[in-house]
Amino acid sequence: MKHTAAIALGSNLSSPSGDREANLRDAIDRLAALGEIKAVSSFYDTDPVGYLDQPRFLNAAAIIETTLSPIDLLRGLLAIEHDMGRERLIHKGPRVIDLDLLLYEERMMSTAELTLPHPEMHTRSFVLEPLNEIAPGWVHPALHRTVSELLRDL
Repeated sequence: MKHTAAIALGSNLSSPSGDREANLRDAIDRLAALGEIKAVSSFYDTDPVGYLDQPRFLNAAAIIETTLSPIDLLRGLLAIEHDMGRERLIHKGPRVIDLDLLLYEERMMSTAELTLPHPEMHTRSFVLEPLNEIAPGWVHPALHRTVSELLRDL
């Protein structure tokens, strides 16, 4: 059975394979191993949030259809990050690639490994702007508001 999921992508470091844009394109190509990519947003140049002493980010969002469970999808995203050279040295610090599972249909869950929907997505314009471009009507299952409404409310 196929399930629809929304994923946020971000990069603010160069890698051996290229710059921020190349990193996002590489990650999007790798997402195809986890499911069928249905939509990808434009890329958005954004300021860092949280840890500010770092380069600007390039952010995007993608919608995929997958047969993977939420946990297996998350593990696939983490494997892509690892394979692309992500190092977790500073909380919210610089990274070659960041992949966050935002939404998995209308699923709500909270485990030590995964919280759905993503607990901070509704407070982040760098997540909502690209997601609004490709899924404005997707309803946040806990807040019962569409992505476009959440973005408007920021």
